Amino acid sequence: MNAPVEGFSKLSKAQKIDWIANNCTKDAKATKQLLERYWNADEAVQKLHDEFIENTLSNYYLPFAVAPNFLIDGELRTIPMAIEESSVVAAASKAAKFWLTRGGFKTEILGTEKVGQVHFIFKGDSKTLSAFFNEIHAELLKSVSAITENMEKRGGGINAIELRDWSDKIEGYFQLHCTFETLDAMGANFINSCLEQFATTLKEEASIYPNFTEEERNLEVVMSILSNYVPNCLVKAEVSCPISELGDNDMAAREFAEKFVRAVDIANVEPFRAVTHNKGIMNGIDAVVLATGNDFRAVEAGIHAYAAKNGQYSSLTHAAIEGDRFKFWIEIPLALGTVGGLTTLHPLVKLALEILQHPSAKELMRIVAVAGLAQNFAAIKSLVTTGIQKGHMKMHLLNMLNQMGATEEEKAQMVDYFKHNTVSNASVKEAMEKIRAK
Repeated sequence: MNAPVEGFSKLSKAQKIDWIANNCTKDAKATKQLLERYWNADEAVQKLHDEFIENTLSNYYLPFAVAPNFLIDGELRTIPMAIEESSVVAAASKAAKFWLTRGGFKTEILGTEKVGQVHFIFKGDSKTLSAFFNEIHAELLKSVSAITENMEKRGGGINAIELRDWSDKIEGYFQLHCTFETLDAMGANFINSCLEQFATTLKEEASIYPNFTEEERNLEVVMSILSNYVPNCLVKAEVSCPISELGDNDMAAREFAEKFVRAVDIANVEPFRAVTHNKGIMNGIDAVVLATGNDFRAVEAGIHAYAAKNGQYSSLTHAAIEGDRFKFWIEIPLALGTVGGLTTLHPLVKLALEILQHPSAKELMRIVAVAGLAQNFAAIKSLVTTGIQKGHMKMHLLNMLNQMGATEEEKAQMVDYFKHNTVSNASVKEAMEKIRAK
């Protein structure tokens, strides 16, 4: 089982499946049938999926859903979401409906600047290096003119190149810290192409710089890569209403507002709570990022770094009572794209962007931030009133019933029964046993 294999990437798809089935699983026939069952019936679509990544065997499906009724900056939107977790879409939809009649969500783009760096080692005098950098600054920009030409025509390009000294942390470590505007593209390929050319130019110019010693001319470029931490690519989303409009059957309005603000304050000072608090926010954000073909791992990394920007990991959202008004907002870094990558390739990504009325990158930033804020509002509302499990477990009920092999008739009976009863693993099992005993 699972022996070493040579040249796996050169095998055909059928040969890869055969090898996996025969060497890594107990039932080769069942494995092949399972993998083939998830192929797309449209051969052209399947070929497209096969070529997204390497060594493709099949497709791994996630539910593709929508959350309607989002009023964002006066415009009604339906938000597509791709996620497997129960209650996320329901919670987002519920929050959207709640704020629909209370003014909706307001957003603001605070910045769109992306970051990339050339990391290098220079063993010499930092003042001489600084003088060298000032002399070659124009040459660095000139060296990437062919790469930046089209981006500049659209209003983007390179914002700045700085020399930064980190030699107090690592001996001889310096970097070119570069900032970019990439418009509707996420910009990873554009940024990395520029950085690699900067690195080449840096080495070439250093090798002939007359004021360097022989050792200084041999500066070592360690790596050139964009950063997924984009603290100046920021969006803010908020909701607010009179406190009197917050009341419902679960709790009086003023009490709800005060408990809500307290819950957010706790996430601001207590990292154990903050992590779970922010995870709930990312339920909404990741689902939209994934549905629109963006890189949710990059978004996650950048947002969590931002949550720790003050030296301690804390809440991404904030809440306040200002006079007789309740205010709730989020401010997060988001580097997103609506052109390039999967946006023009994956059929469901194209559909998701169509559902969103073909947003620009800035508009998508606004939408994604709202999804995160809505998710957090729904979660905190549940936590400070009925508790999180009541709603979540009811949404999880069908998953539990499917695990038990329930028939459609049994599902209907169970769903009806648990409209008025508490859902838990034990209670569902007990109820199912009673139904089957009859």
